[in-house]
Amino acid sequence: MRDTAKRGNAEKRTMDVLCPANGKRASESQKEDDGSFPIKIQGAGVDPFEMQVNGFWLVQDTILTILGREEVAPRTSLTLALSGVTLNPMAELQDAKGFKAGVTLRLVEEPYSPRSAQAHLARVQEMLRAAGPQDAFMEGRSPSVLNTLTHTSEAPPTLHSSKNRRANSKAEQSAEAPPPPAYILPGVSELPPLTTLLPTNTHSEAPNYLLDLSLSCWNPPPGFRKLQGDFLYIRVHTLEGKQCDITCCPRGFFLNRSTLDVFDPRPAQPTPVCHCLTDLLSHISPQFKHNFSSLRHRPSLPAEETLSTPYRTLSWLGHSSLHSHKSSFSGRLGLDQDFNAQAPDWNKELQAARDLPRRSLEERLQRDRALLQVNSAFVWAVAQAAEKVVDGFVDPINGSHDDPAFLLGGVFVSMPTHSEEWLGGERGHRAAQRLELRGVQVYSDLEGDLQNLHTIPTALADYRGVRLSAQGLAPGLQGSEQAEVPNGLLYGFSVGPLENPARRKLLELLAQSAKALSLQRHAVVGPTGHQLPLFTSVDAQGLLGADGRYYLLDVYRTMPADANFLVEDGDGVETEHEEGKEEHFPRRYPHVLCRLRPELVKAFVQHKNAQFTKRLKERMEESGGVEECIKADDSRSTDAVRGACKDVGSVSDIIFEMRFNPNIFSPGVQFPSSDSNAVALQKRLLKEAASFIINDQIPALMNDCVQGSDVPIDGTTLRKALHQKGINLRYLGHLILSISQSDLKHQLRHITRLAFAEIVVRCAQRFFNGYIQGVETTYLSAAVSHFLCCLLVNHFSSASNGEESKKRSRRRGRGGGGASDSTTWSALSGNELWNVICQDAQETYRLKEGLGSNVDYLVEQYGLQKISLLREICLKTGIQLRLREYDLDNRNKAPISPDDVLNILPVIKHITLTTTDATRMFQAAQNSLQKGLLEQAYEQLKEASYLFGRVCDDLHPEACHCLSLLAKVAYLQGRPAEARSVQLRVVVISERVLGFDHPNTIQQYVLLAVYLFAGGETALAQRCLYRAKVLLLTVHGSDHPYTAVIDASLGLVLQGEQSIQYLQSALKLNSSFRGETDVTTALTHHLLAQKLCVTGDYRGGMNHEKDAHSIFQDKWGEDHPQTKCSSDFLRNITQQAVRVERSIRQGGVELSNTLPESLVPSLETTLEQLALINGILMTSYSTRIMEIKEKLKERKAAEAEKNKSESSESTNENEASEPQASNGEVTGYATSNGEQTQEATDGNGETNDSEKSDHLNMNGEIESHLQNGDCGTQNKSEEEEHQSDVTNGVPPENQLKSSNIMLSANKAQSESAVVNGKECVVSEGSVDLEKQAETE
Repeated sequence: MRDTAKRGNAEKRTMDVLCPANGKRASESQKEDDGSFPIKIQGAGVDPFEMQVNGFWLVQDTILTILGREEVAPRTSLTLALSGVTLNPMAELQDAKGFKAGVTLRLVEEPYSPRSAQAHLARVQEMLRAAGPQDAFMEGRSPSVLNTLTHTSEAPPTLHSSKNRRANSKAEQSAEAPPPPAYILPGVSELPPLTTLLPTNTHSEAPNYLLDLSLSCWNPPPGFRKLQGDFLYIRVHTLEGKQCDITCCPRGFFLNRSTLDVFDPRPAQPTPVCHCLTDLLSHISPQFKHNFSSLRHRPSLPAEETLSTPYRTLSWLGHSSLHSHKSSFSGRLGLDQDFNAQAPDWNKELQAARDLPRRSLEERLQRDRALLQVNSAFVWAVAQAAEKVVDGFVDPINGSHDDPAFLLGGVFVSMPTHSEEWLGGERGHRAAQRLELRGVQVYSDLEGDLQNLHTIPTALADYRGVRLSAQGLAPGLQGSEQAEVPNGLLYGFSVGPLENPARRKLLELLAQSAKALSLQRHAVVGPTGHQLPLFTSVDAQGLLGADGRYYLLDVYRTMPADANFLVEDGDGVETEHEEGKEEHFPRRYPHVLCRLRPELVKAFVQHKNAQFTKRLKERMEESGGVEECIKADDSRSTDAVRGACKDVGSVSDIIFEMRFNPNIFSPGVQFPSSDSNAVALQKRLLKEAASFIINDQIPALMNDCVQGSDVPIDGTTLRKALHQKGINLRYLGHLILSISQSDLKHQLRHITRLAFAEIVVRCAQRFFNGYIQGVETTYLSAAVSHFLCCLLVNHFSSASNGEESKKRSRRRGRGGGGASDSTTWSALSGNELWNVICQDAQETYRLKEGLGSNVDYLVEQYGLQKISLLREICLKTGIQLRLREYDLDNRNKAPISPDDVLNILPVIKHITLTTTDATRMFQAAQNSLQKGLLEQAYEQLKEASYLFGRVCDDLHPEACHCLSLLAKVAYLQGRPAEARSVQLRVVVISERVLGFDHPNTIQQYVLLAVYLFAGGETALAQRCLYRAKVLLLTVHGSDHPYTAVIDASLGLVLQGEQSIQYLQSALKLNSSFRGETDVTTALTHHLLAQKLCVTGDYRGGMNHEKDAHSIFQDKWGEDHPQTKCSSDFLRNITQQAVRVERSIRQGGVELSNTLPESLVPSLETTLEQLALINGILMTSYSTRIMEIKEKLKERKAAEAEKNKSESSESTNENEASEPQASNGEVTGYATSNGEQTQEATDGNGETNDSEKSDHLNMNGEIESHLQNGDCGTQNKSEEEEHQSDVTNGVPPENQLKSSNIMLSANKAQSESAVVNGKECVVSEGSVDLEKQAETE
């Protein structure tokens, strides 16, 4: 039975915070962790079983792992004994006397305490509640749809568990391959029904076990029964109709003689005393025993579906809970009131986890897991606190209604109502809260000794239009009674001259953190006129807490200011647009807290470093040459360094060092007159950084989107792409303007569409925040539906909707007394809302063209979909709608009614905690892939996935990316079954962690289809592609570059006329987004020509192959192997067409019905083409590549020995002028995403038949250059340059990035290219392999 540790609610997470590993990982990690070994567990009424443990595990952690197993659940209060001796819970297993591999440990039942008895009841009710299919919808979480789609009860963990079943059903699945639904056919304007997004789950609902389980009316026990050990009394109503009372005592549970009318706590005879409540219930009720047994033996779901996600991923659609809502026993058992009465100290929990040792790998894994669990539990507590505070269930602790503060569940919640005017009012205050969270994230990411600089647990909650700031309780201040440490405050603008060891330690930490964050040490004029040295902004405060830790608070202005949005002193940055005043920077912004992103600072420092290197080289060449300056022992090199430092604005004149002053352009901050030069330099740097956004980063983003290395699909991925470049969302208007003024306007229309949608959604959200706050709770659903109708329906009238909501309120008995409230929100009209949005968009984003008069303008002008806009606004505001069809073009009746609004959920913004070792191993695997070391990368990815599982149970976005890359590498190594198994998990994780309709989920479905098709599961592959197409059409629409990838994949998987139809759609999209002369378009031409030939349309096939040949010839010339192979394929088509025509004229039919082998794509060819379209490498040639590298080393050594007398300069000159005289040939090709690729052939050896058989059938031997980020790693050595050319593996978040194709090398003096399974060998001169990096 699978060993899955089930986690409960947030409170249970905090209890298990120090558990180093869950049971699943402990039992499955023997292969990876040599320290694990089997032991046997028995006793306490549990069937004996074996499990894997590590000797270094603590006994208490082992008990927690055992309690999580299904064989033991729901038993609690157990200890372990060895040879009759109870083990010390705080000792390690290996320290127990007699402990060894294969030993038998015995479970011993411990007496209950009142609290442990309540914990047992909580565990029982959790198990009896058995998560049903609709629970995710009811709780607002994103569900997993994969099992419903594939109609399998579980995603098989390995091929061995599903091999026979899959093999037996392959023929059946192929026979029942469904045709594509009409709504996903190319050219269809009708959108897919929303009901297809969340199909009905095939899992049956869990059966009932009891009619009722609640506290008895005889609680609490009277005094004389307390003295006899009674904790509480439980009332049970069985399925047979029997009602009885149960007593909970230290020994367990027994049936007493009480009834509803008579209190008799004496034990009923002859019922036993059971340590586990379910044992007693099974004794009382046969039907409970039967149903509970079926629960214990039900088919187990994968851990990815049963474990709770660390953070709630909202679902904007859900099923109505009118008939599916089922209550929990927890409220009637009193668990909600008593069990969680003691609120945790979140700051203490977090800091204790941060202070855990991290000397060994095991200790670091325990620390990372503890940090993740504490942060996860804190975020869940924040969500619960936000709902209770805004809903009015909690009174403020400060008694103030102006700036109320609340304390709930250990979370300190502030809800300021009066915003600082100098910040920019409400928007400025929200920006300060957001920047505070970003500052906490920046300092939390610091490593090493800087972990000793602590921040308070922080999160933001947006709920019903209110933004709440939630924090853990700050520690008390240490040293309040010591004169040298006044009030514990050691650092800040208001702190006077102070010297003590604690302050010196804090300043040392701040200095180190400033260096890591590229912040400059500077001085400001303090309140009393003295100079005050700072490493942060003037707002930050450093203190020594009562716990002895150093804390940094108020870090919202940590990053430097954005000079493009500062106009107070008239300084700013002029962009390259000079035509109109509206296009100039600086601009005035609604608030004054415009700060640069950390990603921008990092990119700008790298940019300045490149400038410094260039200027240093130029200055040295002016002084006699680089080598001469380095060899000469004079001041020329020093002068060159000083001059280069001055040119680029380095804060040091002897080394390159880029630091930024966060207080520059801050209002009210004065700098000493002696630092005027440094202040002027800082202003210059900030202006250059602001200009860097306009002149470099935004054009770079546009170029990435054109090249296919960054293809956002929705608002989330657009924001991620912008933030990765360091571009704030306030530049959305300038992004639209830059696209509209470029030659790439048509190719970037999907980015323009997304940018307009993001602007509309953000402006609408700002209006919604104030709109919904003034609505009485009775009318919340009506107000939300009215707002959505005003936003999405052109000229929506409020009259009919208002009357309808009032009538509904009266029918529910809630009418009267709400008329004044109703007139406030119902008076909003569609035109009024759109005018407010347009005004906000103009003030915030300076849109030159505007948004038109209504949403239909964006639909007609830019192809924006209303359903996509509805999805975005719901995800932004936490609105959940009922799953049904919405006619958003109906002006006669409100398309969204109050009954359609199922819920409003809090949207939580929180920090993310890194999994240090797992992330480092994942990055190492990516580097190995860039070097072409597939086997090494495969092992590293397996190790990284194991480490991710140890920390976060794989339920983490980065773990999802790691597993996706592992599936790719396994597929490349000829393990399609393993790739399929891993990818099934990846899809489930992506659906649950990122969202069922997240763009990454769409991409993972397409990759899963490739692996399923490779395994012969054609029907499942088609359903996965249909699912991906449905999601993409709903999230964005058909006019998107990734639609071409899905359509091309469908064209290869399907047969007949539909196949040609999808390939024609892919060709149309590639021609539009990539260009008519792009190699991606050429590849699609070739695929279409191939399919047309199969159907007998040789004329159409010739036309498309002619287009492909023309593109190849224009790109690479007539002598390129791909051009020649295209010529050969075109010649074969022509010859076959002539033969068929001749046969028809002669009256024969046999020849016309037969197709030459050269024109029929084999299954291997189709798989390779499918992998090529999706950026997957089909076959690994790492061994051959390594052989080529070794030969290159030997050749270089021989040449170096032969040419010792020659100077290195002449050698380099000869290599540059005569590349054709070296060893190999570099040619270009491209994938479906259009990036140039390399072909390397070795000039030595002979080609034999066995080598030819290893070649790929389509387009040569293909190695995909699977990128990490948006650029490849630049390696210094020539060998690493060669290795980096043969890369593979794309991070799943960048799977839309184009893949570089490497045509693998032969051992002969020839280069090969294969079209449609036929290899063309072209004898050519060879060029040096070293030129590959230059070509790339």
